[in-house]
Amino acid sequence: MLYYLFEYLDKTMDVPGTGVFQYITFRSALALILSLMISTIYGKKIINFLRNQQVGETVRELGLEGQTQKAGTPTMGGLIIIIATLIPVILLTKLNNIYIILLIVTTLWMGTIGFIDDYIKIFKKDKQGLKGIFKVIGQVGLGLIVGSVLYFHPGVTVRERSNTPITFNQTQSVITQAPVEKKSTTTTIPFFKNNELDYAKIIAWTGEGYENWAWLVFIPIVIFIITAVSNGANLTDGIDGLAAGTSAISVLALGIFTFVSGNLILSSYLNIMYIPNSGEMTVFISAFVGALIGFLWYNSFPASVFMGDTGSLTIGGIIAVLAISVRKEMLLPVLCAIFFAENLSVIIQVAYFKYTKKRFGEGRRVFLMSPLHHHYQKKGYHESKIVTRFWIVAILLAIVSIVTLKLR
Repeated sequence: MLYYLFEYLDKTMDVPGTGVFQYITFRSALALILSLMISTIYGKKIINFLRNQQVGETVRELGLEGQTQKAGTPTMGGLIIIIATLIPVILLTKLNNIYIILLIVTTLWMGTIGFIDDYIKIFKKDKQGLKGIFKVIGQVGLGLIVGSVLYFHPGVTVRERSNTPITFNQTQSVITQAPVEKKSTTTTIPFFKNNELDYAKIIAWTGEGYENWAWLVFIPIVIFIITAVSNGANLTDGIDGLAAGTSAISVLALGIFTFVSGNLILSSYLNIMYIPNSGEMTVFISAFVGALIGFLWYNSFPASVFMGDTGSLTIGGIIAVLAISVRKEMLLPVLCAIFFAENLSVIIQVAYFKYTKKRFGEGRRVFLMSPLHHHYQKKGYHESKIVTRFWIVAILLAIVSIVTLKLR
């Protein structure tokens, strides 16, 4: 809203200083500061409200050190992240930008699913929360919306270069690089030289006109990514500061990709895909990072509040949509390797337990406990040490991901 106000003041009244709002870098910095202030200053008020409403965490007895002390700690703290993100976004972004609309929808959609899950756990006294099938239906629904919009909306394009010959006096031929903006299902493959993959090529075997049916491949891929990443973030939220800290690092790296992909000069210099209008997502990312860091003020050990599914599902959904929008979804196994390791540890543990129970009559385990962070807790590591080391790994993964801009 403020963006449009200052744009009006700049163009119609020529008020000095208002033109600075046209710059993404300025609005991103302002969004980061504003979200950080909201999450730290008003976060305490939200925590007190949750405590007064007796929105406390019910802790299952898992035999982990320090577990019983966490009982009654306010949960649903993801509301702090959502509020601190959306207020700067509404004030400082171009609200007619399709990418911003998608991210706002993602935040509200996943936040609602997580809120319902937390509500059932707390007020209905059902430790299982929202049934898994309904969570999946919600994630698939969001995937359908995001995939359909990214595929069909005319504002979602990429700019490619094509050789256009220009002839002078029928003797000289000059080749120029003319930018061509078009709809495309092209994405980026990290670490490879000619690193672009068109999802439509997957069904090229169907014959002529296969491009018209590319949505049959693209949308299911979007659904899978959103479901996988949001569940990974949900599983990672098991000890104080782990999900918020690792997510902030990953989102910050995605912010760099978003900024350079949405900037014509930088994308040309780095020889990467230019995605028109995507740079606006940098403002959203800045607000999101500020909200996550501000939330960490209260979520670091010993936590004064837990984000609950309200926060973790929202974080995963936003990261997935950001990566897909900026055509970096194939980098997620590297950038969000911690999420995938947490997911994989649960899958391996359950699968191996069922297999050994069927074969030997008793279930056996690969890990002392899953998800992975609980395995290290069982080994005797303090959760602060686990979180710090996971953060270090996340930083290394983010650096490796950023290096792929040139390393290919």
